[in-house]
Amino acid sequence: TSLHLSFYSAFTLSSLGLAFHRTHLVSALLCLESIILSIYIALATLPIERQTTSFTLIPILILTFSACEAGTGLAILVASTRTHGSDYLHNLNLLQC
Repeated sequence: TSLHLSFYSAFTLSSLGLAFHRTHLVSALLCLESIILSIYIALATLPIERQTTSFTLIPILILTFSACEAGTGLAILVASTRTHGSDYLHNLNLLQC
């Protein structure tokens, strides 16, 4: 249906955005967040389509992990900006940290 097409296209566009716009940490985090939100919306509409209640816990669990991921990403962003002076991903090297 058109609803599934919109979810798949949102996921695909977010994945392409993550693949092509990897210069700043903020843009990578926004693309990751939009991927998680498209998965959340797709899984939240699944019980409505199937008229069942067995899948209702999965979207809440994904939303919880999404909030933890966003908080961790912002903490990494603040820490890297303080230590390296910018949020460019090519400045971040695990061997230098």
